[in-house]
Amino acid sequence: MLGPAVASAAEEAAPAVGDYPRGNPIAVSTYSFWRFKDDSKLSIEQCIDEAARMGFDGVEILHIQMEREDNAYLQQLKQRALVNGLDLCGFSTHQGFVSPDESVRQANIDKTIHHIELAYALGIPTIRVNTGRWGTSGDFDELMANRGVEPVLEGYTEEDGFKWVIDAFEKCIPAAEKCGVTMGLENHWGLGLTPQGVLRIVEAIDSPWLQCTLDTGNFLEDPYDRLEMMAPKTVFVQAKTYHGGGLWYTLDLDYPRIAAMLRRHNYHGYISLEFEGEEDWRTAIPKSLATLRSAFAAG
Repeated sequence: MLGPAVASAAEEAAPAVGDYPRGNPIAVSTYSFWRFKDDSKLSIEQCIDEAARMGFDGVEILHIQMEREDNAYLQQLKQRALVNGLDLCGFSTHQGFVSPDESVRQANIDKTIHHIELAYALGIPTIRVNTGRWGTSGDFDELMANRGVEPVLEGYTEEDGFKWVIDAFEKCIPAAEKCGVTMGLENHWGLGLTPQGVLRIVEAIDSPWLQCTLDTGNFLEDPYDRLEMMAPKTVFVQAKTYHGGGLWYTLDLDYPRIAAMLRRHNYHGYISLEFEGEEDWRTAIPKSLATLRSAFAAG
C-alpha cells in the first residue's frame, strides 16, 4: 500500500478525467464490400477478415447479406469477430410499415422483432430500421432519379402513413427493451426522407429503445443542418464515401465538419463506413478509412 505522501503525489500527477480524449471508433458495413454488385458479394466471414486486415474497429452486418440465420452460424460470426479483435457493432435491416394493409404491417412488425432477436444472439446492441416507402416509384433507380421523393399512395395521406409507422414501432418496443437492442431509425426514404419525419416518429414513440441512425449520405441537398437536427438522438452513424463516383449519386461531404458537429452533441459512438462508389473496394475502403480516422480522431 502506498504511504500518504506517495499517494498524494500520485494523485497530483494523475491526469484529470477528459485529459485523454478519444476519437470515435470506426466500423465498416459489410455492404461496403458488396454494394449489390453481382460479382462482389463477399461472405460475412470474409468481410470480417478484411475489416480486421484493414484496421477497422468493428463491423456492421447487412442482414440481407447473411447466408443463414441458424444459431450455429450466428455464434460462428460472433467468434470470428472475437478472434479478429473486432466488435459486431451494428445490424442493418429492412422493413416497411407504409402500407394500408394491416397484414403487411404485421408481417413487418414480426420481421423487425425477429431482427432484434438476431441482433441479441449476435451480441449486437443496435439495429438500423426504416419506415418503408409508399411503393409508388417503379423501382429504386426511378426513386433516385426523383431524389428520393415519391407520390403518396392514391386515396391515402402522409398522416395515414405516420400513424401506421408509429403504431408499428410501438409494437416492437417491448422486444427491443427485453433484448437490450436499440432501434435506430435512419434518415432513409419514405417518411424518413427528412429529419422532421424521422424525429416525428422517434418523439411520438418517446422510448430510449427507438432513437436515430444518422446516415451522412441520405440528405441530398443542404445536409449539414439536417444532420445536426438528428444528432441529439443519434445512437449510430453510417458514413458514406463515393470513390470512383457514386452508384446513384455522389456527395462531396465535409467529414471534419460533420465530426465537429457530432462532438458538439457529445456523440462518442461508432462511425460505420458505407462505401457506395464504383471504385474497387480493395483500394476504396482503405482510403475511406483514412478519411474517417482523420476526421473523427480525438478533437
